[in-house]
Amino acid sequence: MQEYQKGSLHPLTLITNEAISIFKDMGFIVALGPEMEDEWHNFDALNVPQDHPARDMQDTFFIKGKDKMVLRTHTSNTQIRYMENLVKEGKKPPFSIIVPGKVFRNESTDATHEMQFFQIEGLVIGNDISVAHMKGVLLGFFKKFFEGEDVDIRIRPSFFPFVEPGFEVDLKRGDKWIELLGAGMVHPNVLKNCGLDDKKYQGFAFGIGLDRLAVMKLKIPDVRYSYQGDLRINQF
Repeated sequence: MQEYQKGSLHPLTLITNEAISIFKDMGFIVALGPEMEDEWHNFDALNVPQDHPARDMQDTFFIKGKDKMVLRTHTSNTQIRYMENLVKEGKKPPFSIIVPGKVFRNESTDATHEMQFFQIEGLVIGNDISVAHMKGVLLGFFKKFFEGEDVDIRIRPSFFPFVEPGFEVDLKRGDKWIELLGAGMVHPNVLKNCGLDDKKYQGFAFGIGLDRLAVMKLKIPDVRYSYQGDLRINQF
């Protein structure tokens, strides 16, 4: 009788499940959204100007024959949809959501970049939410994710249209700092675009590349290995 190799979950699936589990333990709920999106939810509602470079063909896949439809460039489209639905249903913050999913960028590929990859988005909205809350959530996540390792984070000023102030977040493992993700306090215009009172509510958002976490934790030498269908990826 022919023997078959026992199947296993893809490393990205394992990393995604682990990240979801950690955030759930921190009180987050999972929200999902479409991969093909309209420009309002992918750009406009997120305070991205009409002339922003991210809208160019060099960065975004536009759908031929579908006016103003794109392959989403981030999972932030789902935070917009979640807040819009919250208002439609007559509900109010506070809430904490994570959005795991695939995103697409029209860019060159190499060992650290792919034209498709996975993110996990986080969004927390409530009263008196501050940068300190954001830093506490992210540090708590990474300490759990890299359990047993010496980890720390630091934040540096940066710019993203949908947050103000915006930050780059660096992760320290051992004695090395690594630039890892973007985050910040949700821009008041984003809250207003979704129908929420920007004078009453505040919040923070962040986006973590799951492919990068897989590379770091499993020591995968080339991010493209995750999408080539080679079963040897499971050896990492």
